[in-house]
Amino acid sequence: MDKWDCLKQQIKEKYKKHNGDRPFILAIDGLSGAGKTTLVHQLKNVLDNVVIIHIDDHIVEKAKRYNTGHDEWFEYYQLQWDTNYLKEHLYDKLYQNKKYLSLPFYNKEKDTFTQRTIKISPKSIVIIEGIFLLREEWKTVYDYVVFLDCPREIRYERVLHRDTYIGNLEERLKKYQNRYWVAEDYYLKKQKPLELAHYVQQLDGAD
Repeated sequence: MDKWDCLKQQIKEKYKKHNGDRPFILAIDGLSGAGKTTLVHQLKNVLDNVVIIHIDDHIVEKAKRYNTGHDEWFEYYQLQWDTNYLKEHLYDKLYQNKKYLSLPFYNKEKDTFTQRTIKISPKSIVIIEGIFLLREEWKTVYDYVVFLDCPREIRYERVLHRDTYIGNLEERLKKYQNRYWVAEDYYLKKQKPLELAHYVQQLDGAD
């Protein structure tokens, strides 16, 4: 059994022990470029009744997170998401076993939102994928947390070649240095996700 099979088996076992009076909430956390989306696609193929929520689909509009007078890393960590709104309309609703979630989905090209409704059954496995999932407002709501721990140099190379929408390589590097990587370091130090996660998957870049 390889490490991915071991992880999938762990999740299945935790789900079986879940009481079933509400959805099972699974967090796939990790820093930028760690491989979170890839893992979610793998899990979707081996788990039943899966609902996937990408936390980046629910960020706020640009005016609330750029040019606010705060440091860029602070804008990313504290202002990118309305954490209290998501706590109330996503996490709390899951705990209350609501059959429908109404959430705003962000359109990056137009900087607008579309309100959509997601149907949830009590037997669902709700996979919430994204960065900073173990922040203070959300860290107690998950039934199981997986943190993907990928070496920094590998993650950095991935995102700098991936995120061409930011601009040329120099522009990408500047934005990551000033905004994203500082916030990630803050998250690691403040929230200690490697300690809080139920399962830490060590990656070497070949995964």
